[in-house]
Amino acid sequence: MNVTHDYEVSVSWTADRKGDLVAPGIREDIEVATPPEFPKGMEGVWSPEHLFTAAVNSCLMTTFLAIADNSKLNFRDFDSKALGKLEMVDGKYLMSEVTLLPVVTVNGEAEIQRAEKVLQKAEANCLISNSITSKIIFKPLVKVAGTTETI
Repeated sequence: MNVTHDYEVSVSWTADRKGDLVAPGIREDIEVATPPEFPKGMEGVWSPEHLFTAAVNSCLMTTFLAIADNSKLNFRDFDSKALGKLEMVDGKYLMSEVTLLPVVTVNGEAEIQRAEKVLQKAEANCLISNSITSKIIFKPLVKVAGTTETI
C-alpha cells in the first residue's frame, strides 16, 4: 500500500535576518530568524535549529500518544525535553544529534513496564527521527504520580 501525504510551508523574509513561516490551514504564523550564535542572529525568535529539534520532539510525542491510545495505556502526563546539537563536521554545519528526555507519569507501579514499552515503540516509529541522519539519544523516564523526579 503506497500512502503519501504532502505538506506545504512557505517562508517570507520580513526584515534583517528574520521571516515568517506560514502553512495553508494553520492559523498561527511562526517567526523564524538566524540564531543568536551566528552573525546578526536574533535572540528570542525561533530558529531553524530550534524547529529541527522541535520536529523530532513533537513527533515523539504524537507517536507516543497514538501508540498509547492503541495500546490502551492509561497515563497521567507526558512531557519531553529535547536538546539539539549543532556542530561543524567536515567543514559544514549540521545537526549532529538530538537528545530526547521524555517523562511519562503513570498512576501506579503496575503501569511502568507498559509505559516503557510504549515509549520504546514510539521512539522506534517516530517518522521524523527515522527520516534524518542525526544521532538520536533516547533517555526516557517513567514515574509514578506523586514522585518528585523532574526532567
